[in-house]
Amino acid sequence: MFDFNEKTVLITGASYGLGEQFAYAFADAGADLVLTARSEDLLQNVADSCRTKGREVTAVTGDVSIEDDVRAVVTAGIDAHGKLDVLINNAGIADMRGLAPEHFDSETFNQIISVDLVGAFYYARECGRHMLENSSGSIVNIGSILGNGGSENGVIAYSAAKGGLRNMTLQLGSEWADRGVRVNSVSPGFIVTEMTRIALEAMGIDKWIASRTPMRRVGESHEVTNAVMFLASDLASYITGVDLLVDGGTNASNGTFQIPPIHHEWNVEAPMVSSPYEPVQPRPDWYQALEAGVPGVHYPLPE
Repeated sequence: MFDFNEKTVLITGASYGLGEQFAYAFADAGADLVLTARSEDLLQNVADSCRTKGREVTAVTGDVSIEDDVRAVVTAGIDAHGKLDVLINNAGIADMRGLAPEHFDSETFNQIISVDLVGAFYYARECGRHMLENSSGSIVNIGSILGNGGSENGVIAYSAAKGGLRNMTLQLGSEWADRGVRVNSVSPGFIVTEMTRIALEAMGIDKWIASRTPMRRVGESHEVTNAVMFLASDLASYITGVDLLVDGGTNASNGTFQIPPIHHEWNVEAPMVSSPYEPVQPRPDWYQALEAGVPGVHYPLPE
């Protein structure tokens, strides 16, 4: 369906998770790649796998929140391939502590904003300049359903960053539309990757997500990848400034959770003020698996 032959695609956060899946999919579709992430070993493994598919791959480590790193990656990509046709703005971080907003610390808030929003702007700006000079290019930002409205599943800094990223997408999509550069975003719901599947299924989180999703299931990584590749491709040549939700209908629903969010139980020393939400349904048996929190975050891992 997708043909990216003679195209060069830059993917941030390409060392694991969705970024890794994007890299493999674009390589299969004929694209040459510029891959970046902070973890050199993981990044090189992904790059090597893409090279086995016969693609030219440039892998450069860097931190998206550091402007000099961003410029170095973009420059290396242009020097190696002569051009950048597509940017997939995927790099992002979140927070696993499940803290309510009234207890969220400034340092973590600023760190998430700097990576998920400011870093995405740095890449859009640097790649955008190059694309505007060529009067051609496509940028796809990876957002989240948490950037489209309030949710009991939210991390306040992550929701704020993804909300800003969504509006930045609409703004850039409008500003650059008549100069040949399209800017869109894909906002996934809760997606299972091969890396996270076992843990999510073992802890019952997949059942919790399915319980409040109209399609009654979690999403799969290839379903996000297909949406990203569509918006990046010439099939979407008359689409810009669009945020495409890939969420099983979650954002189309006015409903809310049917069972209590697990993270309400995690922080016994910083409970919600004054009390957590009351569930509509009682806790199911599998809820107890993660009631104490995330191992290694809320309590020590076993020796």
